[in-house]
Amino acid sequence: MLTQTTTRVLEPSDLDAALAVLDREPVANAFVASRVQIAGLDPWRLGGEMWGWYEDGMLRSLCYAGANLVPICATPRAVRGFADRARRAGRRCSSIVGPAEPTTQLWRLLEPSWGPAREVRRHQPLMITDRFPADIAPDPYVRRIRKDEMETIMPACVAMFTEEVGVSPLAGDGGLLYQARVAELVGAGRSFARLDQNGKVVFKAEIGAATTQACQIQGVWVAPEYRGQGLAAPGMAAVMRYALADVAPVVSLYVNDFNTAARATYRRVGFQEVGAFMSVLF
Repeated sequence: MLTQTTTRVLEPSDLDAALAVLDREPVANAFVASRVQIAGLDPWRLGGEMWGWYEDGMLRSLCYAGANLVPICATPRAVRGFADRARRAGRRCSSIVGPAEPTTQLWRLLEPSWGPAREVRRHQPLMITDRFPADIAPDPYVRRIRKDEMETIMPACVAMFTEEVGVSPLAGDGGLLYQARVAELVGAGRSFARLDQNGKVVFKAEIGAATTQACQIQGVWVAPEYRGQGLAAPGMAAVMRYALADVAPVVSLYVNDFNTAARATYRRVGFQEVGAFMSVLF
């Protein structure tokens, strides 16, 4: 029995305790919870380690340490414990992302040894909805992308990622991991797009993280030459229709605070701000 505060790497036998922590904030934790529900806590299958913070023998907080470093239900004391472990391990992630308050604290502790970051996005509104917009008709041309349409959707995904993150997902491994993730979402029926008469993507979005309690829309993108034509709101309404009917009772997303056009679109289709995330990009 652990009787004091400590951190350790969780093992598959800790799965139920970890899921109980993730269930405390099902919307904010959807990204990590969806991975854990599929892969468990085995680091190879999960794509990273899950660190646990214990107080008096009870698991109180988590931190996912993979391609992203993600604090989960992290108290200030837990954040300090996770920062100590992260410093000892050295930076292996491409970003730190999570609820703004613990992520801010975590970055403050890690910046002296891990900094400087390429970019810090301190306030990214977390938005949710549990109902379909009554006054926005879904775009009838937005549909699920088929498995044989990877060559059609992939250029749009690369363009979105590069525009959003500031680096190409094709760097490093040539895009193998990114292509595998896109293929995973297409195969799961969670990639959506509208194509023009020439078969080019003009709007796209994915339902990324998904649990029985909440799902997260990501990768929303309109081709530059089609922007300003009113495609985003009906396109989002179409994706929301699929999400609420087939995936989860709550749909969420988070958006950069400086993206005023996107925030206005999301509010127009019924999303409300309920919190904020923060991202540190390396």
